[in-house]
Amino acid sequence: MADPVALLQDLIRFNTVNPPGNEREAQEHLAGMLEGAGLEVDLLGRTPERPNLVARLRGTGDGPTLCLLSHMDTVLATPSEWTHDPWSGEVADGVLYGRGAQDMKQQTATEACAAVRLAQEGWQGKGDLLVVCVVDEETGGSEGAQWICEEHPDKVRCDYLLNEGAGSVVPYRDERLWPVCIAEKGVFRFKLRTSGRAAHASMPRLGDNALFKLAPLLERMAERQPDFDITEGPQLLFERLGVSYDELRNLDPVLAAVVEPMLGVTLAPTMARASEKINVVPSAAELEVDCRVPPGLGKDDAEKRIREVLGDNGYELEFTEEVVGNASPAESPLMDAIAGWVAEEDPGARLVPTILPGFTDSRTWRAAFPDCIAYGFFPQREMTLYEVGPLWHAADERIDIRDLELATRFFADMARRICG
Repeated sequence: MADPVALLQDLIRFNTVNPPGNEREAQEHLAGMLEGAGLEVDLLGRTPERPNLVARLRGTGDGPTLCLLSHMDTVLATPSEWTHDPWSGEVADGVLYGRGAQDMKQQTATEACAAVRLAQEGWQGKGDLLVVCVVDEETGGSEGAQWICEEHPDKVRCDYLLNEGAGSVVPYRDERLWPVCIAEKGVFRFKLRTSGRAAHASMPRLGDNALFKLAPLLERMAERQPDFDITEGPQLLFERLGVSYDELRNLDPVLAAVVEPMLGVTLAPTMARASEKINVVPSAAELEVDCRVPPGLGKDDAEKRIREVLGDNGYELEFTEEVVGNASPAESPLMDAIAGWVAEEDPGARLVPTILPGFTDSRTWRAAFPDCIAYGFFPQREMTLYEVGPLWHAADERIDIRDLELATRFFADMARRICG
């Protein structure tokens, strides 16, 4: 039987840090396993060294197609900061360590093992089961999700899609919540520019230092975030919890802190620059701000909230990236299938919709195939969201191996429920 622990160890041992990615060897390893089980496999890429994997377990042709999506690339890792080699896949005390153990080779391994087990059982759905593992997610997807949806849409078109974004259990009062990500926020990054008059730094009062003029802008963003624009996911979350945001802050401040970025535009200044020489008072200064915007809201909404915090004067505003976030309906056969699985696996627990403050490749699938219902859900109950969250892109990234088997069973069950 396909073993997700062994497969995850294998995948972690391929160093696919992006950039440069170099995902080919890992993708070929995965392709060999899937082809060996009888799936139809294609490796398709803009460049030979970075192919995307598309595997299909073909159905009878009269049912919906479910896509199990993941990405093979990872962020960097500094071995000296880890207690275990980040490319060892070492298991210690029931926990598997390595870069990608949470983001997101663990989902690649469990989705692939689920498909292999189904194929080896001789299962055939009415609809097709797709296993898609893309490259280049960590730097935007131009070689991965964007490229394959544009260049080979018929290879990856689907009715339902499961991807990363949620699924770790959240303890809430005396309950257990299973979050399902139904949406991702948009990205509206921008630059703020201030201007002044240059002078020799030995006589600073002869100039008008543009760098000082960034200070009040930074202070305003430190003092507050914009008012909320609450969209469907968080609204449903509050309804199902039976609380308002203010009530949630009193009941569970930790959960409230996790939820807050979902509720509106967020502003995070991250980079500043001014003079290119230490002895020159800068005549211009620039601040870059990472701005995330609730799904469905655009540039005008973002600018309204930016000026709400910063005011209208004393700076120039330039948007450098404009991507509207998107969402899938919270009610669907896929949500029903997930709810049915949770009810059987964890009686008494509740399913709740959420949105991701960042974004995933689900956004690309929704844009390319408007009828596609895409959710983020990788079930973990041995490690809660509060344990998992700090491990994303961090040292000692790890997963409890019991959750690998849990997730493998989940993805196989979703295929049976959705594909028929």
